[in-house]
Amino acid sequence: MSYRKRTACALAAAMAAPVVLMAAPAAQATVVDVDYQCKTPIGPKGAVSPIDIKAVKSGSAYKLTMSFQKGVSSSPVELGKGAMNPSAVIELGGAETGKVPVTGPPNAAAVPAETPIKISDLSGTYTPKKSGKVTFTAGVLTIKALGTTTTCTPTNSPGPSLELDVTAAGGDTAPQGSELPKTGPLDSATALATFGGTVLLTGAAGVLWLSRRGGRTAG
Repeated sequence: MSYRKRTACALAAAMAAPVVLMAAPAAQATVVDVDYQCKTPIGPKGAVSPIDIKAVKSGSAYKLTMSFQKGVSSSPVELGKGAMNPSAVIELGGAETGKVPVTGPPNAAAVPAETPIKISDLSGTYTPKKSGKVTFTAGVLTIKALGTTTTCTPTNSPGPSLELDVTAAGGDTAPQGSELPKTGPLDSATALATFGGTVLLTGAAGVLWLSRRGGRTAG
């Protein structure tokens, strides 16, 4: 195969590669049943709620949304509109560890006494610090209402509700000077041009040195 044909094939392969990468799935989400056991002012309560976590990319960060499909606790008295404030944490795993706090608006309608409390969608912002596959799992839920605090902890070791392939801000770029020399056929022209430039510079420096030396000798 001639040099031109090899170059054309290599360029075609390089242009096609990003298409294959873009087609690969970047996220995998699933609804996970979480067994919450809650410590309330009137004693322990609990319930199982399916949890869904979604992520929407925004610049170098992701907006996370945690959704509850069932209530996880109840109140002995009616909770008036806006009386309850929920928050939670999402546990990170895989390529990165830590917690992402998520919060939601107060209850939009009154919650009758002894009725499961429906938690509104909770949201927060996650900015990757490391690149790779990161998992997102429901963590502790906190409900504040009427001056009291209820803490609900997952007790069934739930699996991740979301797995996301992320890239840290700035990407995984190599430091300057760490790139290995390129030796492929596509780089031969560049290498020759660089070598030619070096020869020209060296030649110019030699002429200057000889000119200066000749001037000194003549003096």
